[in-house]
Amino acid sequence: MKFQGTERYVATEALKLAVNAAITLQRPLLIKGEPGTGKTMLAEEVADALGAPLLAWHVKSTTKAQQGLYEYDAVSRLRDSQLGDPRVHDVRHYIRRGKLWEAFDHAQRVVLLIDEVDKADIEFPNDLLQELDRMEFHVYETGETVRARQRPVIIITSNNEKELPDAFLRRCFFHYIAFPDRATLERIVAVHYPDMENRLVQRALEVFFELREVPGLKKKPSTSELIDWLKLLLSDRIPAEALHNPDAGKAIPPLYGALIKNEQDVQLLERLAFMHRRQQR
Repeated sequence: MKFQGTERYVATEALKLAVNAAITLQRPLLIKGEPGTGKTMLAEEVADALGAPLLAWHVKSTTKAQQGLYEYDAVSRLRDSQLGDPRVHDVRHYIRRGKLWEAFDHAQRVVLLIDEVDKADIEFPNDLLQELDRMEFHVYETGETVRARQRPVIIITSNNEKELPDAFLRRCFFHYIAFPDRATLERIVAVHYPDMENRLVQRALEVFFELREVPGLKKKPSTSELIDWLKLLLSDRIPAEALHNPDAGKAIPPLYGALIKNEQDVQLLERLAFMHRRQQR
């Protein structure tokens, strides 16, 4: 089965090709793009489209590659041995499976999401090379080798916060999710709000793109933030006329907190609006 997008996820032709190529090559799919462009949601929708379970490993700055395989709780075993617990004789009671082990041992093919791989230490991707290549790893405490019953579909996301090692990149199929153009955004909005008035959609998109083009903006609003903003416009019944400002790119739009996420950008927009008002006098 090939991925063709879903009713809830608008995928470009290039993204569909990337997903299907990674599945055919049996390589991890490395997805990069601006935050809020649907990288994490892609894994959910691929799993839904393929009828496969989704396992998500959300990487943090403290995450180690070993945690994806398994963790051995030696402290609990020592404590139980002091208390005379008979479970200490079987080390398996103190081994906690990681997401890779779960994916390898699953009865059917799963979609494994390794989310925001660039948050971890630079050695994190290199420490997973052998396991992702061979689809197996060794459990030293028990002496067993865990092999994948079925090769999982692996989707790895990155926000480009760190450069990833060349050896890791070589083993992946790469795709960058470019920021959607206006036509694609209209399709995405239609998926979320099919009954939204067209005039409001068009005016909101104009304001949104004008905001993204403001020079010096520290964080440009993303697709997910646009969806949140439209939800608020609908909830507060704000008409298209309220957004109809010929200088909207130089002023702060209503309910801007859904779009602008730091005080520097708010201050920048306030200064632009103030300067524009002075020029109009």
